[in-house]
Amino acid sequence: MYSSEDLQLLASKGITEKQIEEQLCCFMKGFPFLKIDASASIGNGILSVSPQEAGTYLNVWEQYLNENHKIVKFVPASGAASRMFKNLFEFTSASYDVPTTEFEKKFFKDIRKFAFYSDLNAVCKKNNGHSVEELMVSGEYKAVVLNLLEEKGLNYGFLPKGMLKFHHYDNVDRTAMEEHLAEGAMYAANKSKEVNVHFTVSHEHMPFFKELVAKKQALYEKEFGVKYDIGFSEQKPSTDTIAADMDNEPFRENGKLVFRPGGHGALIENLNDIDADVIFVKNIDNVVPDRLKDETVYYKKLIGGVLISLKQKIDNYVRLLKSGKYTMDDLREMIEFMHRRLFIRNPETKNLEDGELALYLLKKLDRPIRVCGMVKNVGEPGGGPFLAYNEDGTISLQILESSQIDVNNPRAKAQFESGTHFNPVDLVCSVKGVDGKFDLPKYVDKNTGFISYKSKGGKDLKALELPGLWNGAMSDWNTLFVEVPIETFNPVKTVNDLLRDQHQ
Repeated sequence: MYSSEDLQLLASKGITEKQIEEQLCCFMKGFPFLKIDASASIGNGILSVSPQEAGTYLNVWEQYLNENHKIVKFVPASGAASRMFKNLFEFTSASYDVPTTEFEKKFFKDIRKFAFYSDLNAVCKKNNGHSVEELMVSGEYKAVVLNLLEEKGLNYGFLPKGMLKFHHYDNVDRTAMEEHLAEGAMYAANKSKEVNVHFTVSHEHMPFFKELVAKKQALYEKEFGVKYDIGFSEQKPSTDTIAADMDNEPFRENGKLVFRPGGHGALIENLNDIDADVIFVKNIDNVVPDRLKDETVYYKKLIGGVLISLKQKIDNYVRLLKSGKYTMDDLREMIEFMHRRLFIRNPETKNLEDGELALYLLKKLDRPIRVCGMVKNVGEPGGGPFLAYNEDGTISLQILESSQIDVNNPRAKAQFESGTHFNPVDLVCSVKGVDGKFDLPKYVDKNTGFISYKSKGGKDLKALELPGLWNGAMSDWNTLFVEVPIETFNPVKTVNDLLRDQHQ
């Protein structure tokens, strides 16, 4: 079935024939919809922290930092920013030459408010001999946009979001990447003032990130009184997935097998390679200027404290189980803890013998842990927090996307739509247990992938996305959801989002 050229390609990527067959099987069978028990809500899967409890958790986090543990801020930043400028790309090819849609009118009306305005103005003068204002007055609006997007100008249509100037300060403008450096110094610096930040980037963008670090790292170290260790990684070729044709056979272009990136779920491999005690995960575009960072920093520390408190309790239970010196009362306490704190439910536990029960508890407790911030649902896109059934029949907290729900099932659809909160990708993770680091790929639910339909060279194809990083890739983790305010979620999905008050 596979030629010597195919096998060479597989070898170069680190992909086996068995993996290909498994992926093709996924195209044939599809993925099962997940069964929901209930949407998570305050008191039923989502923790609402009182001011008194918050003080305790903040103290726990500060104490943890003073113990000089290694904290890493992990930022997925590999995507290009082209989708941010979709409306402007459409404008450049439109039949009209002046702003017509509401989006276009807003962009040009407030163009001076963008942090990149001075750079854009300079490049317009260089390339066209006129300022932005002069070009607009003469009706050359498209020239302004082309100077923003194309390589001859600022190249924003190609660059990753991390390299774009998001916020303007009195004497400087900051990119999204720089805001993450500043943010990390505010809640992840340990007693030795070490701040570890890791960005996952695409291969073609790596030089831009490294150049910015070389230029700015010392400045931020001086400003915040810290020492940065800034790392980068790329999505591994071994996590690419085979493309299939409509008959579920390998898709080929000019006789060659076609592979596609496996989606952000592939980053579980990058996360697994990081040596850290605690890892914060946050998207590249969810940052705010310094004047608004206090609330973000407060809740980052809070969920960090929740995680450490949870981990300390779980580690004590795991040590007790491994020692064999537990009592039946200890086992009952652990069941109660799992039920009330982790919302893990299993009606079969009452039928287990003592030894079987201890093994079951050890399996469920001795796992990676994540604490996820959840904000009230205000119509923003994103996965939601649910109590869902697992393959072993247990129920646990999961973050689900709409694609994982059978919308043709009225009950499932109603449960999904009744969700009170959604996931802004605000996670803090513990990836080490009492015996050392967990092997994270072992905790992925492979049944939670996703098939999408694309085209290449005018031919239809099927693309396979791996279980999402904070969805199926962390399905078999211990999970706790904590309510955080909407003010901590400020994504930039379009360039005009930078005109919101939170980014000014």
